[in-house]
Amino acid sequence: MAGFLQRSLRKLKHGAPIVVVSGLPRSGTSMCMKMLEAGGVPLLMDGIRTADEDNPKGYFELEKVKELDKSDEKEWLKEARGKAVKIISFLLKDLPEDNNYRILFMVRNIEEVLASQAKMLDRRGEVDETEDDRMTDIYAGHLAQVRRLLKMGPQFEVMDIKYKDALNDARHTAERIKAFLDLPMDIDKMTGVVDERLYRNRR
Repeated sequence: MAGFLQRSLRKLKHGAPIVVVSGLPRSGTSMCMKMLEAGGVPLLMDGIRTADEDNPKGYFELEKVKELDKSDEKEWLKEARGKAVKIISFLLKDLPEDNNYRILFMVRNIEEVLASQAKMLDRRGEVDETEDDRMTDIYAGHLAQVRRLLKMGPQFEVMDIKYKDALNDARHTAERIKAFLDLPMDIDKMTGVVDERLYRNRR
């Protein structure tokens, strides 16, 4: 009851929640954004980063998001109230407290994340010299910090989405998202945009 009352008071003060799709890079955030778009949730994005071989259905990004940790000017986030925006997990700590956030947090096996990142870098002719074991430790430590942040912040409500589960049972995932966001979403269309063929880096 206390949590419900607190959320109601925060909504009166700070408006409709911002739907934030988050997670590590290559964890399925673009797929989740595609599901939201298909379901009827308006997205805050600019289309500057276009689809490519790594994300053939698009990235759904907003360039302004990349400045969250560099700029104190964050009033633009209020434009996202009632909409969805993709924000990488490393930038969640930079979100101002004067908004409400419903976080859809994508969870993917770190080995798969690293494999996917390696293939992306290879296609670009780039090399990450950090050993996988070291990156695994870095990501695990980062995720632990993020969990503490999201648990302590009254501005955050969080639902985890396991990447593998979303691909294996898209309808159930869509139903969970709809219930969590409490929005009138089209489950059939959400389910229809999930493409298991894009699960190309399996553990």
